[in-house]
Amino acid sequence: MPVTALIDYGSGNLASAAKALAHAAKGSQDIVTTADPDVVKDAERIVLPGVGAFADCMKGLSSVPGMTEALREKVLKQGAPFLGICVGMQLLATVGVEFGRHAGLGWIAGEVVKITPDDASLKIPHMGWNELHFEQEHALLEGIAPGAHAYFVHSYQFKTVLPEDLIATTDYGGPLTAIIGNENIAGTQFHPEKSQETGLKLLENFLKWRP
Repeated sequence: MPVTALIDYGSGNLASAAKALAHAAKGSQDIVTTADPDVVKDAERIVLPGVGAFADCMKGLSSVPGMTEALREKVLKQGAPFLGICVGMQLLATVGVEFGRHAGLGWIAGEVVKITPDDASLKIPHMGWNELHFEQEHALLEGIAPGAHAYFVHSYQFKTVLPEDLIATTDYGGPLTAIIGNENIAGTQFHPEKSQETGLKLLENFLKWRP
């Protein structure tokens, strides 16, 4: 049976993400939570979660022996479908500016910057349910209606360099990045595992995605 590797590097909502992925898979795939780069090398597709500060998450990922190398080999060279969730998505950036400037994986050009709403009364972090606005079509959005709601918890957002890498936005005192994507790589700022029907549909689409 095909394997989807959920990366365990000490930062992520692993139990909830694994449960949601298993529900979305409907028995079609094994969902394996792992810190073993050899499991990643053999997986069909990869999910990278993340909760917390950019620098801490990047340090945690880099500290797992052989993991970043395995991810680059599998995703960048072999083209395995990849989904980053929350900070796992932000790590795809060139750089994050939370508590200093810190290099990311550099898989999608852009910076992770602090959210600055036009309305000063809006609280940071941006937390709760918000509508998704589609900037372009994408396989992960199949069967999801524009205006569907997803659950966000974040103080920083991914600002893409290339407009074609921006798949969906939400609004919180101005547009915020909600989904990014480039070829076999995608990421969501919101938590699909906490986004009920919308999130489960996106995960189901990811598990069927063949870019």
